[in-house]
Amino acid sequence: MVNPKGSSSSAGAFLKVAFFQLLRRVIAMDYYVSEGRLAELKTELENAKGEGRRNVADRLRRAKEFGDLSENSEYTEAKDEQSNLERRILELEDMITKAIIVDKGAKSDGINVGSVVSAKSAKGDFKYEIVGSNEANPAEGKISNELPLGAAFLGHQVGDKISIVTPGGVVVYTVTKIE
Repeated sequence: MVNPKGSSSSAGAFLKVAFFQLLRRVIAMDYYVSEGRLAELKTELENAKGEGRRNVADRLRRAKEFGDLSENSEYTEAKDEQSNLERRILELEDMITKAIIVDKGAKSDGINVGSVVSAKSAKGDFKYEIVGSNEANPAEGKISNELPLGAAFLGHQVGDKISIVTPGGVVVYTVTKIE
């Protein structure tokens, strides 16, 4: 059956199902973090719930003193700040609840989150630490387990060759060391 816009209704149903499957995966996603990063997240949450909420409440109280709320830019900004703070609190609570501590001392046969990988390619020698997405910092050699390069390394062992498709073409890495 074709709808008036020319696309089949089954295609729309497929997209809807695909969207909800993706959403379910994102909602159920685990967060790989080091103990230090988890402590930072807990501290940020504690500060947001305490001092952060008090500061926003003070701003809202002061803004209400200016009178008419419908044309009060200070009040609007304070409400926006409150909304952003509450969103961040929910994010932090979700990350902390779903956090999986990466044990960097655990020995494994292959590359896992927390592994430090030495690899070589035609472009040179590289050293990467595979981390959760919340700790990724490519400038420091920390790559996310969720991005193509980090995901491609997972499960491999010393001596394995890994091909990565990049905008500049295919790059082949050879794993030389796993710490």
